[in-house]
This record gives sequence, structure tokens and C-alpha cells, in this order.
Amino acid sequence: MNDSESMNMRKNILASLFAFGLVMMAVACGGNKKTEDVKDGKLTYTPQINEVTVVKLERKDFARQLLSNGKLVASRKSALQFRTTGKIAAINVRNGEYVSSGAVIATVDRPDLKLSQESSRLSLRKAELDLYDYLVGQGYSAGDTTSVPADLLAMAKMKSGYSAAKNDFARSSYEIAGTVLHAPFSGRVADIKQKPFDQSPSGTFCTIVDDSVLEVDFSVMESEYSFLSVGLPVRIRPFADETKEYSGKVTAINPLVDEKGQISVTAQVRNDGSLIDGMNVRVIVERMIPGQLVVPRSAVVIRDNLDVLFTCTDDGKAHWTYVTILYSNGESYVVEANKDRNAELNEGDQVIVSGNLNLADNSDVLVKR
Repeated sequence: MNDSESMNMRKNILASLFAFGLVMMAVACGGNKKTEDVKDGKLTYTPQINEVTVVKLERKDFARQLLSNGKLVASRKSALQFRTTGKIAAINVRNGEYVSSGAVIATVDRPDLKLSQESSRLSLRKAELDLYDYLVGQGYSAGDTTSVPADLLAMAKMKSGYSAAKNDFARSSYEIAGTVLHAPFSGRVADIKQKPFDQSPSGTFCTIVDDSVLEVDFSVMESEYSFLSVGLPVRIRPFADETKEYSGKVTAINPLVDEKGQISVTAQVRNDGSLIDGMNVRVIVERMIPGQLVVPRSAVVIRDNLDVLFTCTDDGKAHWTYVTILYSNGESYVVEANKDRNAELNEGDQVIVSGNLNLADNSDVLVKR
């Protein structure tokens, strides 16, 4: 590139920058038509008409909320294990499968225990015959023990070996029953790790979880103790999907404060099948407070580093009112007029709930219908 071409390019760039500067000056001078004055510490003038929506200020019941985090726990959960070891003969269920109370979950093959039970059964039968022979020898009818005196019958059972044989049979039957694993209550099966023909574990074989009702344990600060009571409604939202919500109730409040200044609380919630034991959840406890001035959260904005809401007069003017927020939840505030600012707030006021972000005191507004 020669000097002449370089000079021409430089002139073009300067011309473009000059033109851009003129445009920006025009925007700066003519784009903002709003003027503002300060009166009594308030922005007082704006010729721009703002479209707003309003609600009528009314006293109503307010759902005061207490938020916490917790973990779901099944109302009933039992770790099951065989009473004896051996090779696993059958596993009749899979993890996650629902079983009824008493269902056979798995069995262990112990042929030695079966032989022992059969042997003790035969010994018991022989002892029973010996008992009848003894009683016949004493002048009583065979097979009828109801008329035999209790002390004589006890001695006859001992001499015939009947008592010892009966105990042996009961023991062998108990041992053989330990090779079968039954569900102690209805629920879902979890944590099966073995397969058929594996050696049965010495510890837990599986877990039965009754999660038709789940408990959630959570903590609150001691200052919130008076807010709580058994029976209060709660709402549960899983962190995995906070669009879903489940209703429950507080069922227990621990009457002790821990070293962190917190109180343990338990609530119950019915499971529709989408909740599982161990799931982390958000807990929302609600108590209704009657007769409060309630506004949507969008109604309150910040002015002079203080909370303000705007009311709308019949002549289309917005006036700000300093307020104090007494309570809040996810959707609303309970407010009262800020007494330190001599503010006034009355039932029936038309409160602006949208279009209020850029309003000043005495702004012209147009209410959307």
C-alpha cells in the first residue's frame, strides 16, 4: 500500500468516526425526553405515561412460610438376612420389585438340616409311642392324656424321652425355617447383590422398604420453635425436580435444641410412587396468619434504599408509599405503612403490581384493563 492510498484510508476512517459521533450526540440529546426534579427527597416529575396493572389492597389470610432442606426416609425399612449360611438355591425377586407381606424372597439349600429335621421328626414319633405305652401301663387309655394328672404326665414325658425329642424337633424345624427368607411386611426389595448358587452372606442379604409413606427430617432455628406445631401442613419439593410438589404434615417436633441452635422436626408425606428413600428435598412449612395486608412481591420496589410500593389515584397518578415488610413467602409480602416515614396505607388502595420498576412519585400512569 502506497502513501496516497494510506492517506485516503485514514481520511475515510476519520470521516466515519465523525459521522458516528454526530449520531451518538443526537441520540444523547434527543433520546431521553424524561426530566426529573427532586422534592422532599422524592423524584417528582416524568411526562412519560407508563402502562401499569393494579390490584385492590385487601386484608386476607397469609400463608407464612418456613423453608428448610431435608432427606426422605421410608416409614418402614428392614435389613433381612438368613439365619443360616449355605448355597443360595433361589432368588424369587429383583431389586425394585414390590412384594407382599410373607412372600418368599430367597432360599438357601441345606440338605443336612433337612436330614436333621427328618431324623428328629422320627425320634419324636417314637418317643410319642413310648409315652402312650407308659400311660397304658399306668392304666390310662392310649392317646388320651386329658385325664392323666399333670405331675404324672410330666414324669411320663420325661421317662419316655418325649420332652427331649419334642425340643429337638422344634430346634431342627427352626433351623430349616432359617433357610427361607420372608418379607416381614409389604414393600419394595432393594440391595440384592448375590445370585443363585452364590454363598449366602453372613450379613444383610437385602432390604425391604415400605415407602408408601415417607418421613422427612429437617431442622429449624430455635427462634422458629413457636412457629411450629404438630399437624401443620408442609409441602415437599424434590431437588431433582422442583416442578413437582407433595403435601404432608408435621408429625413430630424434638423438644431439644442442639449445639448449633437448631431443632429437629419430622413430617410425613404420602408417596405416589415417584419419591424414593434418601431423596433430598426442600421443605416448606406453612401457617396461616389471618387479616393481613397482602401484596404480590412484584408490588414492592426499592427507592432511597427503602421498600416502597406505588398506589394509583383516580386521576392516573402514581404515588409511592414507604412500607415495612412484616412477612414474606414465595409469592407475596405482608406489608404495613412505614411509620418512621409517616406513610399511609389503607384497604381499598389501588396498588400497582407491574410497570412500576421505573416509576417516580407523581408519575402519569395508564391502567391496563
